[in-house]
Amino acid sequence: MEMLLTHLDLLMFLVAIVFLLRGYPVAFTLAGIGLAFALIGAWLQIGYFAGGDLGFVRPYYNRIFGLMDETNEVLVAVPLFIFMGVMLERSQVAGELLETMGRLFGRIPGGLGFAVTFVGMLLAASTGIVGATVVTMGMISLPSMLRYNYSKGLACGSIAASGTLGQIIPPSIVLVILGDTISNEYIEARRNAGDWAPDPVSVGDIFAGAMIPGLVLVGLYFLYQIVVSIISPKSCPPMDVNEGDRVGALQIIRVLFPPILLIFAVLGSILAGIATPTEAAAVGAVGALLLAGERFNESNPWPQIAAFVGVVGALAMTRMFDLRMTRDVIEQRDQIGMYIAGGFCLLIAWGVLSSILRCLRQRDPANGKQVLIDVMQSTTKVTCMVFVILIGAQLFNLTFRGLGGEESVHEILNALPGGPWGAMFAVMLVMFILGFFLDFLEIVFVVVPIMAPVLFSYSNPDGSVLFHPVWVAVMIGINLQTSFLTPPFGFALFYLRGVAPPEVRTIDIYKGVIPFVIIQIGMLGILAYWPDLATWLPQRVFG
Repeated sequence: MEMLLTHLDLLMFLVAIVFLLRGYPVAFTLAGIGLAFALIGAWLQIGYFAGGDLGFVRPYYNRIFGLMDETNEVLVAVPLFIFMGVMLERSQVAGELLETMGRLFGRIPGGLGFAVTFVGMLLAASTGIVGATVVTMGMISLPSMLRYNYSKGLACGSIAASGTLGQIIPPSIVLVILGDTISNEYIEARRNAGDWAPDPVSVGDIFAGAMIPGLVLVGLYFLYQIVVSIISPKSCPPMDVNEGDRVGALQIIRVLFPPILLIFAVLGSILAGIATPTEAAAVGAVGALLLAGERFNESNPWPQIAAFVGVVGALAMTRMFDLRMTRDVIEQRDQIGMYIAGGFCLLIAWGVLSSILRCLRQRDPANGKQVLIDVMQSTTKVTCMVFVILIGAQLFNLTFRGLGGEESVHEILNALPGGPWGAMFAVMLVMFILGFFLDFLEIVFVVVPIMAPVLFSYSNPDGSVLFHPVWVAVMIGINLQTSFLTPPFGFALFYLRGVAPPEVRTIDIYKGVIPFVIIQIGMLGILAYWPDLATWLPQRVFG
């Protein structure tokens, strides 16, 4: 009994894991356990509750206010990116991409697998929603792959793994949430270590840091599929593509241009320093709306073309004229530029309003709802889930620290062999194991705030941080990506199981994802050996 009271913080963590595994609602479980153990800590006068009161959890209100304050622009990007992804999923972009790329690559052994991986990469960089990507590719590609005698394991593994690329390739909701969490924990840990002026870490830094590792991971998927097609060509035979079914250059451009343009607008604006991630998320949301409007009435694309011309023209006006309207004296030349820019803005408004009306008129064949209403409802549900879990996790983490949990974790990790790198390996191992049972949001909101401060407390001889925060965030992102593929609770496995034909057994899906899980673990090893894969691009882009 005395042992339990001494380590009440660790008992609290274990109780939370047990309740989460029992399937209780995450947000209420975290908040309830946090409040219950705060009361127990005050009753037993343990840790920062030694005074017998709950004074240590009073900053909880300030934390919630800080999260929801209008000055916290990072989390505003979450609903915008969710809206962008859901709208693109409803506009059937994935279906047309898969069909076209399948006909393009299908004539070579393993071609359908290459098409799935390529489309998964594009959808990851434009939607970032794992469930929608896996379900769409499973419904469209899996029957075709089975019809052409693809190995069930290879087909299922390729679809599930490619669908999870949205976890690591920006713009990723995981990276947005990780960016906010890592930034706060990094600054606090460095100040506690005596570094009062640490370099800030932004979501843009983490987006840039994840670009190269994400593309390397895609390359490893391709490499595995090429090796399989050489060693076992019968497991991934080519398609029989008739002459009339072959795709031409114009069709490829028509299918690829809109999503690539959207990717360039979102990620390019961030990497070029033109927009913050939140501003880029707004651009992506409007771009997805315009793209959906064009898809729902392809016979009249002129409003959307006008909006595109308006965007290009407005950007050109900002380069050619000084459009600041708050000046005391505005030259006649700049006044003319303002009128022209206003005309371009009217073109953008025409395209956006036309797209809104089309999305209101269009009904989703699956449920009969108006597309825009359905997208907004789905966005609201997912956003509320994220923020409610975040609010509950704040009370849990505050109580855990009040019971001395941060010091306990620090002592445990420091006692491990291997020093700081042994601690880093232990943190990655714990997250990987928890990924078998917990959702990535639970790991980000509960485990990362507990483990990250310890990692950021290690310093080089010159006083700089040993583990770069961008590198740590990308390592965690790739690690969390495996949680979608690891049974028994891998969500990508559930999504694919729900749309797979009856002849595909669950064991086929499990066997198929094993090589891709090994590839992701190997990617972690590569990134650990070459941290510059994550830190080089942010330094080049943002200095």
